[in-house]
Amino acid sequence: MYHENTKTYNNIPLSILDLAPVLEGEEPQDSFNNSVKLAQAADKFGFNRYWFAEHHNMRGIASSATSLLIGHVAQHTNSIRVGSGGVMLPNHASLVIAEQFGTLESLYPNRIDLGLGRAPGTDQRTAFALRRTLNQHVEDFPQQVLELENYFSDEPRGGVEAVPGRGLHVPLWLLGSSDYSARLAAEKGLPFSFASHFAPQFMMEAIKIYRDNFKPSAALEKPHIMLGINIVAADTQEEADFIATSQQQQVVHLRRNEPTKLQPPVKDLSSIISKQEELMLEGVSQSNTTIIGDKKVVKEKLDTLIEITGADELIINSQIYDIDSRIHSYKLISELFDD
Repeated sequence: MYHENTKTYNNIPLSILDLAPVLEGEEPQDSFNNSVKLAQAADKFGFNRYWFAEHHNMRGIASSATSLLIGHVAQHTNSIRVGSGGVMLPNHASLVIAEQFGTLESLYPNRIDLGLGRAPGTDQRTAFALRRTLNQHVEDFPQQVLELENYFSDEPRGGVEAVPGRGLHVPLWLLGSSDYSARLAAEKGLPFSFASHFAPQFMMEAIKIYRDNFKPSAALEKPHIMLGINIVAADTQEEADFIATSQQQQVVHLRRNEPTKLQPPVKDLSSIISKQEELMLEGVSQSNTTIIGDKKVVKEKLDTLIEITGADELIINSQIYDIDSRIHSYKLISELFDD
């Protein structure tokens, strides 16, 4: 589950979630170049995984063709695991995903993860555009997961084979922001990644459901849960607060249903958002799953989160406008790794 150069924090691997943010004033091509730079740095720092999330019809997120980005980053890195966090399975035919990730696993052996979600990753109108030629619905998700397991098995049933794919046993993860995927992951004995970076209010319930109901499987002997968190780290608290305003603006625009490209940081966020939005952001920043600060603050809050949850792994989202500041944020986090 870990690559040989993985380092840990308190014996817990740390990973990276990349939404391939498109910056104001730039285009997706620039975003892809930034992802390669960050992934290469993460590979050197000792992070375990580098995952992309499937989103559609969002000007500020360029990770729609998730499998293509996985291959692009895997080609430009050496050992870090690369995968999806996740592929929104009801948007696709299971066979196509098996073939895509079978191809990736064949090109980059023992480095590919397939994280699966059941949400559309977009609005309903775009979901219809994605699924108009499919018979898939979110209710079919457990069946689709079963189909993938079959395609990757040594002896697939049903007369249809994924080529490549058969016998490759690409690691499957289930992702979720509620109790649904927690229950399914437990039932199937699969690792579970919870989106606590944007649904912290459901985190503890999902953890308990997953652990209490976990059934060992050929894939996993005991429960393994990875939690999503937001971290913006900088040399000083003042600098971290400043660069975090890009992520905060993104949250506000999404709440307004007005998604934009990732905006540059601002000195006075209160001048461009309402008082109600300001209070909402204060609530988010007080969560254990959103950390903004210098290295000392990051360490203190990480320790608290790990103590509360007993997480097996953490995956970090950092929506930072400047790529050098983003890389530096992860460098500061990596300096906390165990010796």
